[in-house]
Amino acid sequence: MDATYDVVVIGGGAAGLSGALTLSRARRKVLVIDSGQPRNAPAQGVHVFLGHEGVPPRELLAAGREEIVKYGGQIVTGLVTAAERLADGRFRVTLADGSAVGAARLLVATGLVDELPPVPGLAERWGREVLHCPYCHGWEVRDQAIGVVGTSPLAAHQALLWRQWSDDVTLFLHTAPEPGEEAREQLAARGVTVVEGELVEAVLDGDRLTGVRLADGREMPRQALAVGTRLNARLDGLAGLGLETAEQDMNGFVLGTYIPGDPMGKTGVPGVWVAGNVTNVIDQVISAAAAGVRAGAAINADLVTEEARAAVAAHRAAGTATEEEFWDDRYRQSERIWSGAPNAVLVREVADLPPGRALELGGGEGGDAIWLAGKGWRVTAADISGVALRRAARHAQEAGVADRIDWQRHDLAESFPEGVYDLVTACYLHSPGDMPREKILRRAAAAVAPGGVLLVAGHAGWPAWQQDDRPDVHFPTPQEVFDSLEPAEGEWELLRCEEFERVQNDPDGRPTTRTDNVLKIRRRL
Repeated sequence: MDATYDVVVIGGGAAGLSGALTLSRARRKVLVIDSGQPRNAPAQGVHVFLGHEGVPPRELLAAGREEIVKYGGQIVTGLVTAAERLADGRFRVTLADGSAVGAARLLVATGLVDELPPVPGLAERWGREVLHCPYCHGWEVRDQAIGVVGTSPLAAHQALLWRQWSDDVTLFLHTAPEPGEEAREQLAARGVTVVEGELVEAVLDGDRLTGVRLADGREMPRQALAVGTRLNARLDGLAGLGLETAEQDMNGFVLGTYIPGDPMGKTGVPGVWVAGNVTNVIDQVISAAAAGVRAGAAINADLVTEEARAAVAAHRAAGTATEEEFWDDRYRQSERIWSGAPNAVLVREVADLPPGRALELGGGEGGDAIWLAGKGWRVTAADISGVALRRAARHAQEAGVADRIDWQRHDLAESFPEGVYDLVTACYLHSPGDMPREKILRRAAAAVAPGGVLLVAGHAGWPAWQQDDRPDVHFPTPQEVFDSLEPAEGEWELLRCEEFERVQNDPDGRPTTRTDNVLKIRRRL
């Protein structure tokens, strides 16, 4: 697969983008796949969406995409041709261009397809003068001559509803059954004209609707037509997921099909959530967006639970597993353990250094090494986990810097990369195992070339939600780190030796403040 994500969102309407925004803000790796053809594209504006009244649909979606990208989410325009759940519970999603991506979870927000009555002219004016929802479009056609095209037993109800916006409403029975006596009385009392006979054409004059023509030849002027469409869940390319549809009915009449889900959008297929019209055919834009937020939060909570369960298992096994086994298992728990972004302390302290040769200790999934390579450094990145290194190499290939990074597997307690470097970094080189950190940092210092820099960043204590979890563990101060290097007098220039605070989210996604420290020294020439 070309890339793997925590969550792939299929469908980029209000529901899908709202779910993606929720997940991106939760620091998940998210991809939105969207065809670029929203259902409401013909409409002039979105309505009853507080704060966005009348905004053109594409403008609303464009703004949403910008917000998602700001938080690190990714969006591609494309068609999904296949999706399947793999043996390990994850998913593969294939696009029309042949590319494929992996995901730990899926959010399906593909919306629905409107099936219009087969009357010539209706499709041409759909979303303009041919409308379906009075709450979405009634104000725009208020006081106009409105026709209701009857196709179901709900026709009389539709006509009475549209009567709220105009006193000139005509119900064309078309293929709808004959209204009952009570309905006839209500329509007459409200001044709704009932016309029998099937429509054969919506009459157009250039770029506007002017009326309808009936099978008996009568032509009746109308400025707008309300049509009850059949609403079917859009599931093109998703058959491989095994999602089952159900029929949505109102007063015994089937409105269309939908994918059932619980109140948070969870479906019967493990790992798959739904949001928006694909699971609720009567959702408007604002309620679809709200459903996307709920589903996004539920997906993140599900991932957090899975990660916590795996972390407990790893923590229990750490006492018997080797350091390499522990970290390999740790990285196997998820397709991404860290954010993928470089450590902020590295960016701050190294951005102004001229690029040269760099050694990164504890390379993990490659965030720091890839950032350095992108800045022109030749990087050797070492880590004990082969799983992490293979993943990092893939990320470097995706970032276009693979030729600038040499990935090396080392148990730094036993072996160490050869050579001398203009920059040696050890950012958050901690481990729950018995890792000889001081010994490793002394070797790191020895690998710094004359004029080169050693940068060591570490935690100054436990995070707030894990305070005093293991009181026997000592977090050294930056001065203690410097002293442990056993520096010769005058050998090093001290550039920075201090503690600093940064924001880190707790397991529930709430931002907390954490204290870390940094030591930055330069070997004198």
